[in-house]
Amino acid sequence: MIVIEGTSKVTFGEGTLSELELAIYEKKQNSSTEYRYDSVDTLLFELYMRTQIMEASKALSASGVYFADFKHSMCNPAYWHITDHGRFQLKSGVAPQDAVRDIFTNGTSYAFECSMAVVVVLYKAILESIDSSHFDMLTSDLLLFDYHSNNNLHLIQRIANEEAVTGDVLYFENPEYEPMVPWGKGENVVMMENDHFFGHGYGLGIASKDVVIKVLNKQRIPGSTQSAFLTDRYVHPDFSYFALFQCRNRDKPIVAKVGDWTYVRKCRIH
Repeated sequence: MIVIEGTSKVTFGEGTLSELELAIYEKKQNSSTEYRYDSVDTLLFELYMRTQIMEASKALSASGVYFADFKHSMCNPAYWHITDHGRFQLKSGVAPQDAVRDIFTNGTSYAFECSMAVVVVLYKAILESIDSSHFDMLTSDLLLFDYHSNNNLHLIQRIANEEAVTGDVLYFENPEYEPMVPWGKGENVVMMENDHFFGHGYGLGIASKDVVIKVLNKQRIPGSTQSAFLTDRYVHPDFSYFALFQCRNRDKPIVAKVGDWTYVRKCRIH
């Protein structure tokens, strides 16, 4: 259930939410888990940013970025320095927004693992959701690696993957993977619409749960009996935090409170 300023009685006018935003909203609203928001604006920002995470996933999938383990990572030296551990460190004097966008426009200059792909997607979504000057301020020390090493993402951990919606980051574990293929131990993915996932490893792109598991199962040791599976844990950025930095010129909806109900509709300019 979604609770905004103490009430779950919220209704949206026709056209206020996109089809995807409405699907996300309805799943969270119909859940037994309580999701609290301090304002309608914070909820709308989350729905918008989740859409941007999906769009960034699609863009990275089509960008031409190669898959590589950390030892063989590759990047554009005009924007990044590769550390000994395969991390991408932003070069001095480079605007973070320019460096992130370069990954999507010059994809063939880059190669990295699935965990870094998720990080890249999340930073791109943040960039497209907040004021660009704020993005540069928040990520001035930008270091790309896995999402466990990126405090700037302000990730929140959750359990029970049945609660996950578009824009959440999940993990497929492969418990009996072939040790000679260490990247076969699992796959970091972004949840997309229609029960599909974006995964960078093995050229997955956007695929169903069954396809991700099938691909990982090909990397198991001979005689293995335990299939790869989708784990319960998942993460997502703290949307309420990033909502503080959203663009001021974003269209604001009309919000009216009548009794116990809150009515939200798109502001139409004639």
